[in-house]
Amino acid sequence: MRLQSRDLLPIGPRPGRTGPKRISPPGLLIEGFLILITLGTCLLKLPWATTAPVTWLEAAFTATSAVTVTGLVVVDTGTQFTLFGQLVILALIQLGGLGLMTFAVLTALALGFKLGLSHHLAAQEAFNEISLSTTKTAGASIALFALVVETIGVVVLACFFVPDKGWADGLYHALFYSVSAFNNAGFGLSADSLSAYVSHAGVSLTITGLFIIGGMGYLVARELFEKRRLTGLSVYTRLILSATLIINLAAMALFLVLEYGNPATLGTLDSFGDKLLASWFQATVPRTAGFNTLDIGALTAGTSVLFLLLMFIGGAPNSTASGIKLSTFIVLMSATRAFLKGNLTATVGRNSLSTETVLKALAVTTIAMAVIFLGVIGLSVVVKADFLDIAFEVVSAFGTVGLSRGITGDLGWAGQVIIMVVMVVGRVGPLTLGYMLTMRRKSLVRYAETEFPVG
Repeated sequence: MRLQSRDLLPIGPRPGRTGPKRISPPGLLIEGFLILITLGTCLLKLPWATTAPVTWLEAAFTATSAVTVTGLVVVDTGTQFTLFGQLVILALIQLGGLGLMTFAVLTALALGFKLGLSHHLAAQEAFNEISLSTTKTAGASIALFALVVETIGVVVLACFFVPDKGWADGLYHALFYSVSAFNNAGFGLSADSLSAYVSHAGVSLTITGLFIIGGMGYLVARELFEKRRLTGLSVYTRLILSATLIINLAAMALFLVLEYGNPATLGTLDSFGDKLLASWFQATVPRTAGFNTLDIGALTAGTSVLFLLLMFIGGAPNSTASGIKLSTFIVLMSATRAFLKGNLTATVGRNSLSTETVLKALAVTTIAMAVIFLGVIGLSVVVKADFLDIAFEVVSAFGTVGLSRGITGDLGWAGQVIIMVVMVVGRVGPLTLGYMLTMRRKSLVRYAETEFPVG
């Protein structure tokens, strides 16, 4: 069933009734993330969580980066944190990647609680489900989907890590990187991420497969599983699959051309096959994964600008990725094409897009650009670094990517706070904005149209 305005009354207190004010679904989303970040900060500050003491700000930055599945770090995960601390980070990644609402719904069901409408709405916003009756099923399906994909990832990665590191260390690395990759977190156990595996096809292709699946989202995976074929898919799924393939291949080709002669990146590799593998891995990462097999700080200016675009776009809705989302980018491109062709309606395939959909995409993009510009201005004031490095850091934080040109460790307390805020906004902002745009009351007032010059 579809939500009607009368269905929204239970969110707040009813007229004539007293009692505590209920929190709106956006409030629940933000509050849940902040509580998880606070809990993670306290756990990471414990003496047995680190090999050497960390400051409260460093613990908070790490917890925020993990919960928002970003991957930016101010202290090295593999050496600064003990096994306990690393497991805390892994748990924060899992909770943040799948969404707090997923676990909230599953926990409530497990404890036998009956969910109120306000909780249903919060979960519905996180799942992007239309029917309230499917929310419970969606929560269980998302958890099962993640568990299955991550388990497959652990098994495959173990085949490569165990012979190299032994059973215990190899299995642990397989688990850590599988969870981190599927959730598009980008956290690694080595200071140079996955640079040691730049020419290892098995590790590179498995990691990219995990974060691409996580970045396409639950809805796409569910439909592919139900249909078990590429024909008869919905317009949304076809567009996400085709756009993902096209963008990834185009980015790989551009990366190969731009970095082929760079002696600090692809120039260090001997064979063309290794260059092609490294190009595929590094070109698909900016869609919010955050791993690297090459030195990001050594990329050419052209490649860095390409990465800015890819990080800004991000992955699909209902996925572990962030950014403005691939569907938003598709709508913007469709609207632009329609205007240039003189059409009044944007279309995707043989389907028309509503004016509300186009306006929603414009709103999401405009607000995202505003957040990024404010972040760049703020970071430029408190950090002495090249403009490209600063812009790269802010866009990476907003898109919860985790790539950096090497200035994360030199941000200082003010810079770290700015990046933390950008990471949280980049993660929960689209969910909150989507709720506001979906649940707002439509105005019945119409004004006379006027001509207004644009462009």
